[in-house]
Amino acid sequence: MPAKLREYLDDHGVKYVAIPHQVAYTARQTAAVTHVPNKELAKTVIVKIDGVLAMVVLPASYAVDLSLLQAATGARSVSLAKESEFKDQFPECEIGAMPPFGNLYGMDVYVDESLTKDEEIAFNAGSHYELLRISYADFQWLVQPRVLKFTGLRDADLLGAWHL
Repeated sequence: MPAKLREYLDDHGVKYVAIPHQVAYTARQTAAVTHVPNKELAKTVIVKIDGVLAMVVLPASYAVDLSLLQAATGARSVSLAKESEFKDQFPECEIGAMPPFGNLYGMDVYVDESLTKDEEIAFNAGSHYELLRISYADFQWLVQPRVLKFTGLRDADLLGAWHL
């Protein structure tokens, strides 16, 4: 876990559980090896909103709908950011395993409304082999993301109804 994140959680007295696991590179793989339901596993996607890097956070089983995100933010343009555009923002993190704390990295954070329904969320803790689980209420308090609707289900048929 990045020291910056650990200190932030500890300084604010937030309870968290670290969940070590086998190396997994996709949200689906991570959910499978940790037995965390897809809807409770929050994935972080870096986007550019009107040319500015931002972080969007959504359930692992969902995909970002860029047109919905653009409409919800009122932006002129929204696109996925290229790895080369953001890799230096997260020096303590492996690419693709950034925790959803954009506030610690100078980025606005947008969370899909579907994630707010969970009592707890789990997310990559800066590596492809450790998750953190915290209450959604603590995440909301610490990060203060904008809550919007910007997702569409991905592979719903493959996931099975019990994941939804």
